Amino acid sequence: MKRLVVKGKVVLLRVDFNVPINSAGEITDENRIEKSIPTIQNLLDQGAKLVIMSHLGRPLKELLPSGEINLLKFSLKPVAENLQKRLKNKVQFATDCGGPETQRLIQQLKEGEVLLLENTRFYKGEEKGDAVWAESLSKLGSFYINDAFGAAHREHATTATIARFFDKDHKAFGLLMDEELEHSKKITESPEHPLTAIIGGAKVSDKIELISNLIDLCDTILIGGGMAYTFFAAQGYHIGTSLCELDKLELAKSLIQKAHDRKVKLILPLDSVTGSSFSNESTIGVTPDVNIPDQCMGLDIGPKTIKLFSKIIHDSKTIVWNGPMGVFEMSKFEQGTKSIALAVAEATYKGCFSLIGGGDSVAAINKYHLEEDVSYVSTGGGAMLELLEGKTLPGVAAILS
Repeated sequence: MKRLVVKGKVVLLRVDFNVPINSAGEITDENRIEKSIPTIQNLLDQGAKLVIMSHLGRPLKELLPSGEINLLKFSLKPVAENLQKRLKNKVQFATDCGGPETQRLIQQLKEGEVLLLENTRFYKGEEKGDAVWAESLSKLGSFYINDAFGAAHREHATTATIARFFDKDHKAFGLLMDEELEHSKKITESPEHPLTAIIGGAKVSDKIELISNLIDLCDTILIGGGMAYTFFAAQGYHIGTSLCELDKLELAKSLIQKAHDRKVKLILPLDSVTGSSFSNESTIGVTPDVNIPDQCMGLDIGPKTIKLFSKIIHDSKTIVWNGPMGVFEMSKFEQGTKSIALAVAEATYKGCFSLIGGGDSVAAINKYHLEEDVSYVSTGGGAMLELLEGKTLPGVAAILS
């Protein structure tokens, strides 16, 4: 982005303002807006005429009974107001995206001024990656910058297709996108060993490609969360009423075998905190080993596992964490996730590089106020997951092509 000369030019900036908005039209989590500010301010300081695009939710999937778009829930107007307060600079708002009002407001835009366009997903062409619509949008500006890492894995009109209408001298990544890609390379291209991956979450099926690719990169993979019980069932252990993907047992076996063949330590929990039901009011217990009693379900890793996992984390030089160790939203089953979050923060303090790879792991780090105590917290759940799986993101490829 630094190489572009944007003074006096209209710059189209794609960001990720997909923020939660409550029924009163109030933004309840401003993190994604905050993360976009450095790129926006940088472009304004250079004298760009800045036109910002973003999506918000899935408005065409949740139309009002009348068939109209729910503007209260999906309009970006509250974001424009929030952005104006942050920038201390007037932010104009177009009620269309690329239409007559957009074009009129761009004609009036001066250097160092901002125009935010309405939700790109109000248009069917966005999610379809429509080339005709993307080309019409590309004609609005001289430069295109993609800073929407959270949407970079989507082949959409404003995240990928539009970039193909700009040559290499007129398109670039924003500062956030650059930062995300550089940090991911510390895992995928040049990690310092030992490299430990901490993988949690409910289902093996959600993390198949991630685990498979990490086996080729890591020294150790720690498995927690609901997915651990599919691995246990595949090995013949008793899992009680724990979550299990019966159709993924052979897959779990194959991942265990692949890790063995590559001399990678794939480590499962030694014990579990159990509940009589999926509820914070359930009776809890701690198993002496990996087996779960018949009428119970595993809902968190146990104390032996916490001790083992924490030691491995402390001995690591690079850590990537994706997915919680248990149902951390419930206070009775949060200790595993909380302990692992603290262990990652402690390892980071000792000089380890730690990447929190999006999704619920970010929610956990934020819950325990440790976001400043790890090396990097990714803004893109699905995008970071696909990068760690070894995939090329459409939004990245379109800038590099």
